Amino acid sequence: MISTKARYALRVMISLAQYQENGYVPLKDIAKQQEISEKYLEIILKTLVKGKLLKGLRGKGGGYMLTRPPERYTVGEIIELAEGPLAPVACLLPDAESCPRIEKCTTLPLWKKYDALIHDFFYGITLDDLVKGRF
Repeated sequence: MISTKARYALRVMISLAQYQENGYVPLKDIAKQQEISEKYLEIILKTLVKGKLLKGLRGKGGGYMLTRPPERYTVGEIIELAEGPLAPVACLLPDAESCPRIEKCTTLPLWKKYDALIHDFFYGITLDDLVKGRF
């Protein structure tokens, strides 16, 4: 299941993509538009800034904006930054230890195929696709 934090991160990124021509968007404006508490939004925005998906500017005229054009972001990278890997089972996590059952695991091919479907689906959709309603 996709977490609330990841869903909100995606909503925020879409919102900023829609208003990118306006420059920096203040946190309070994003919070009001997206109906997210400022405190929770601040946590999400810090994650997105740390991951270099957004840049922030403090003070008058400050706020947040995208670091690159919307077509250069994928839904997958936004979700994974906010939530962590989308792997359906622990043995497919990027830093997973080798499973002693790997040679005889009859379900591993199923999980690998499911993992590929999830990855291809979310990494095949850009922020621009969502902004322009192409999905």
